[in-house]
Amino acid sequence: MNGVAESKVGSIIKSLSMLEDDLDSLHSKASDMKKNLSIKAHSEIDRLLEEVRKMAAAEAEKIITEARAKAQSQAEKITRDGEERLKEIQTMVDANFDEAVEDVVSAVLEK
Repeated sequence: MNGVAESKVGSIIKSLSMLEDDLDSLHSKASDMKKNLSIKAHSEIDRLLEEVRKMAAAEAEKIITEARAKAQSQAEKITRDGEERLKEIQTMVDANFDEAVEDVVSAVLEK
């Protein structure tokens, strides 16, 4: 009976040793999976960050383009308004030129 008990104890020890090896293997695989998951997560973060940067750059470019177009439109309006005002002034100068010349000649002759 002693031999049978030793055989059973040896079998149990062998089974426990195999179980310990399996647990070590699972722990190693879990550690590798954790590392791989971390690498994939960082890769995805980097990809998303780059995508967000591209989107932000595109949005900024759109805002700049719209602001440039608005500024150009306003500049053209200011130019048109200035040209119209200049024409009005020139018309007034032309209309009053003869009178101004008469006033100057009259003032010179009076002195």
